[in-house]
Amino acid sequence: MELNAQQCPAICLMGPTASGKTALAIDLVQRLPFDIINVDSAQIYKDMNVGTGKPDADTLRRAPHRLIDFLDPSESYSAARFRSDAIAEMAAIRDQGRIPLLVGGTMLYFKALRDGLAVLPEADPGVRADISALAQREGWPAVHARLAEVDSVAAQRIHPNDPQRLQRALEVFMVTGRSLTSLQALDQSTRNQVDKALSEDLMFVSIQPVERSVLHCKIERRFRQMLDEGLVDEVRALHQRGDLHPGLPSIRSVGYRQVWQYLDGEISFDAMVERGIIATRQLAKRQMTWLRSWDRLHNFDSESPETLAQVLKLIQAASI
Repeated sequence: MELNAQQCPAICLMGPTASGKTALAIDLVQRLPFDIINVDSAQIYKDMNVGTGKPDADTLRRAPHRLIDFLDPSESYSAARFRSDAIAEMAAIRDQGRIPLLVGGTMLYFKALRDGLAVLPEADPGVRADISALAQREGWPAVHARLAEVDSVAAQRIHPNDPQRLQRALEVFMVTGRSLTSLQALDQSTRNQVDKALSEDLMFVSIQPVERSVLHCKIERRFRQMLDEGLVDEVRALHQRGDLHPGLPSIRSVGYRQVWQYLDGEISFDAMVERGIIATRQLAKRQMTWLRSWDRLHNFDSESPETLAQVLKLIQAASI
């Protein structure tokens, strides 16, 4: 299949976890001059392979990924940093006469790339410590309740069990005296102007099953397969390092958090498995919620044998 690489927009391949994004991306790379950029906030970490569903070494040789397996689990990574890194990688791919193919399920990263980011204050360790202390005393639902008092819009958007986003939203208010929602709205018109050209160069494609029950079965099957492939041993190696803890974004990743609790003796093995599957299904639900409201999204059935051909036809039409 031939197409004009210069005319082809960067393709953003999105979808819920376990929907088959990586397999489709590999098929596309084998047929078109694509280079893959990872858009998965867990696959960026080293030594976290099994539980993140990271492509194996053979797959990475056939289809190299950028922005994957480069950060130590003790470090944090932001949507702002992703945006900067992704734009740089996209430019490098274009310089080689190839087409960027951004693949993953971290919708916040895709949104940051498309819309830009509000100018927000840097993290404040003291404020974060105060929020963490509140969470330890009264639980994250109490933090959510506090956020609802100062930023009801953000509180409606952020789940009470999403500590990273809860902490950041409340931190912004405590540092600036203004809500995260108001700061984002204030900056929206400027960001729209700055990012207009970039937005026009992105085409968003998603794959997901028509029946949610299909995805639920795939999620359970994949989580149990990860256990068979050594997920507990992988998390145990991280656990034994001594410098990692459940408050880090890496360890809060779905699957890792539950195995960590098991290794700490907080829950049984069976409870860990059950919670891991439930948490993964909840993640998929949040991802699909993002996709339902995504503007100009080309959606395809992940279970259809015609999907690859349909996506190729769409890309070819966009490259004329």
